Amino acid sequence: MNFKTNNSFDIALIVLLSLSLLVNSQAADVLEDICLRCICEATSDCDLTKRCTKGNDVCGIFQLTWAYWHDAGQLTVNNESTENQSAFPNCANDPICAVNTVLNYMQIFAQDCNGDGQINCYDYASIHKLGGYGCKGGISGSYATKLDQCLQSYEPKLK
Repeated sequence: MNFKTNNSFDIALIVLLSLSLLVNSQAADVLEDICLRCICEATSDCDLTKRCTKGNDVCGIFQLTWAYWHDAGQLTVNNESTENQSAFPNCANDPICAVNTVLNYMQIFAQDCNGDGQINCYDYASIHKLGGYGCKGGISGSYATKLDQCLQSYEPKLK
């Protein structure tokens, strides 16, 4: 499967990751940009037009939930109060805030989900999809397929 090339997304992701390094260097060190890109691809095809579903249950390019956002530290855009009902959807729909939310979440919940003795992109993808408390269940379906295809497309860069 060929992933659609989205040069504007690639540039935006590089900028976002660079900014994230400044804000969240430890998590950014362990959650490499290729992994983050592939989690985004598997989650929403990195569709920058993704917004919240009806009722603001799931939002943005990483399809974040309120609980995920809350567990990741309730980051906000422009120092918006976390008490505002719009704080979660505003963050989840903002690529910079969403990336930093994912990085925070991964830093908090980093663990070996598949029992292979290392923490890698498959573990981060499981944490993202299944949550920090349920990642040992294993990922499957189109999410797993898209993740594998994306990671394979970057394999030469990983060596």
